Amino acid sequence: MLVNFHSKAHGDVTMFGDVAVALLKLAGLSGNVPTAILAADIPLALERLLAGLVEHGHTAPQTADTASSSRSDRDDEEAAAAVPLNHRARPLVDLLRAASAAGADVLIRPKK
Repeated sequence: MLVNFHSKAHGDVTMFGDVAVALLKLAGLSGNVPTAILAADIPLALERLLAGLVEHGHTAPQTADTASSSRSDRDDEEAAAAVPLNHRARPLVDLLRAASAAGADVLIRPKK
């Protein structure tokens, strides 16, 4: 399942359902889809999301400089598949910041 985040203040963000639900739960929401975050609730949800990412150790993703240059092709494939949650959260964080600044609601629904 894909989940679409929509706000009048930002372009739509689409992500995999399991990642979207995990991020919604970190933001202190139920994780149910479809749902919405009202403009008045966005600052608290954003604060909880960012704190949740820090609490779960998702603040320092591995960069290309820290990766070993002697990895095999299989290691490269595994590393590419393991995208840190804070990287996946970045588009949603940007959307929530824009929605908060504009006083706009965020609609969250399955992508058809």
